[in-house]
Amino acid sequence: MWIALTRPPSVRLAEGERTFVARQPIDIARALRQHADYCSVLERLGVQVVRLDKDDALADSVFIEDAAVVLDELAVIARFGVPSRQPETALVQSCLQQWLPTIPILPPGTLEGGDVLRVGRRLWVGRSLRTNAEGISQLRRTVEPLGYQVTEVPVQGCLHLKTACTALPSGQLLVQPEWIDVTCLPPGWLPVPDEEPWGANVLSIAGEVLVPAAHRRTARMLEENGYRVHRVEIDELAKAEAGVTCLALCWRLDRSPRR
Repeated sequence: MWIALTRPPSVRLAEGERTFVARQPIDIARALRQHADYCSVLERLGVQVVRLDKDDALADSVFIEDAAVVLDELAVIARFGVPSRQPETALVQSCLQQWLPTIPILPPGTLEGGDVLRVGRRLWVGRSLRTNAEGISQLRRTVEPLGYQVTEVPVQGCLHLKTACTALPSGQLLVQPEWIDVTCLPPGWLPVPDEEPWGANVLSIAGEVLVPAAHRRTARMLEENGYRVHRVEIDELAKAEAGVTCLALCWRLDRSPRR
């Protein structure tokens, strides 16, 4: 079974952090509807969606994936690269402790979940504006004794690694090669269409793929490569630099909640 933690958008979503997109007005009612529809798609795929309480004081808290990295044995609690987001981890950590032990990233390290891409026992970790060398070092010291391999990937053209690189159900990587150092990646990755530079952020879950509806060429390409695709409308959320991965913290559930 898959499980996904989600959190509804704050009414202050338009006030959140921006790095690679221009600030613009956001229709909060529409953003809420799109988020609810996104959660419904996950539920139709058999995912157990856990909805955490909304906190209107935390403008970016809908981007819950950034708050932790969930592995089979433990959850690593993020330390955000911007102070405005650091209070987001408290509720996420409390929830995750139902299933797994948690280990925090400590100062001066920073590490955000959007920079960590897992394929099997391998973690590609973006060295980005939000994740620093010390954060990656702490993650490596935590997970390598458990049998995970950590590979650092320089990120220069986008917010997080998973903005430019995600994994498809087969393990093949979908990549925007202009924004990351592709020499760190294994061969055989699939480039996004030139017309859709933001198309690499897709969510593989339950053997299927969620793709933003705006990325028509990317969705068509994935279908032509044999993947089952679900198109989701997130254009209002995308105004806040959202992608389909950051709206849920997902993992395979192989144990009951801890007592």
